[in-house]
Amino acid sequence: METTRNAALWRVWVDTVNRIVSFHEAEGFRPIEFRSREMFLSCVDEYTGQHYRYQ
Repeated sequence: METTRNAALWRVWVDTVNRIVSFHEAEGFRPIEFRSREMFLSCVDEYTGQHYRYQ
């Protein structure tokens, strides 16, 4: 999680071909940003339900 201008910013990087979610920048992965903790957790839950693995 990063903080920018007193607002929280959550990010994940996603590789839909290999079904991987990364919590750090990774080459070839698509970044997704969230300004809400609830939206971030909802996204993580959705990828978990789709059997993505995390790194």
